Amino acid sequence: MSAKHPIISVTGSSGAGTTSVRRTFEQIFRREKISAVFIEGDAFHRYNREDMAAATAEATARGNPNLSHFGEDANLLEELELLFKTYGEIGTGRARHYVHDHAEAEIYGSPAGTFTPWEEIPYGTDLMIYEGLHGCAITQKVNIARYADLRIGVVPVINLEWIQKIHRDKEERGYSPEAITDVILHRMPDYVKYICPQFTETDINFQRIPTVDTSNPFVARWIPTNDESMVVIRFKNPRGIDFSYLLSMIKDSFMSRANSIVIPGGNLDLAMQLILTPMILQLIERKRRTFF
Repeated sequence: MSAKHPIISVTGSSGAGTTSVRRTFEQIFRREKISAVFIEGDAFHRYNREDMAAATAEATARGNPNLSHFGEDANLLEELELLFKTYGEIGTGRARHYVHDHAEAEIYGSPAGTFTPWEEIPYGTDLMIYEGLHGCAITQKVNIARYADLRIGVVPVINLEWIQKIHRDKEERGYSPEAITDVILHRMPDYVKYICPQFTETDINFQRIPTVDTSNPFVARWIPTNDESMVVIRFKNPRGIDFSYLLSMIKDSFMSRANSIVIPGGNLDLAMQLILTPMILQLIERKRRTFF
């Protein structure tokens, strides 16, 4: 970890709520006049969209039907670890962008489903924030978690995650429910092996839990809203967390364990602001003390 160049790592799969976290961070950074560089995890996928389809088919032919973006074989985890290490040391590093759609293709000048060229992160930012699948990954080859100063996990319960994926892939990508189910089964070994263990490494976890019936996610007709959910917030080290203040500020919240608070889903943005703002300011204050 680096006092001069702090790193915040947000780990969670697409649709888990990482976008809400990013929006919260952007609000905090704007209010506190903090300059940050955002790193998207899919920029460190090993294959572009076309090559991933070919690699999946090839892996299946070789007897591995489970190659997925959740696992290490389809990602450049060593390059990602190097970025964390070099940014922590000197405040820069090499990154790129994955072009998701035609709107981004207009911005970046690369076709949808491809990567932009690798570039050096401009020097002089206050901190780096990573948002993706592997911000706390630990394998036999890498230990990315050790380089992050603040590790945040964002994950819904598994049935809710499946409901979100089914609806997104049906509405946005035109996939059939049967095809989406096959994808979920295809990814499950890597999800269990590489994604779940990372939430043991995080300093804070935000887990959304629906309060409506999601017992069969494959026939659910809509995604439970935030107002139909609760969020469990777990602190790895609760020392220094003012739970009394949080309970007084967040209506209808309560503590479920000595290190966990439960809040209504509609209050997630407020809770993130209350919890994360002082933590970010501590990182920035520590950074400034090292320079002056």
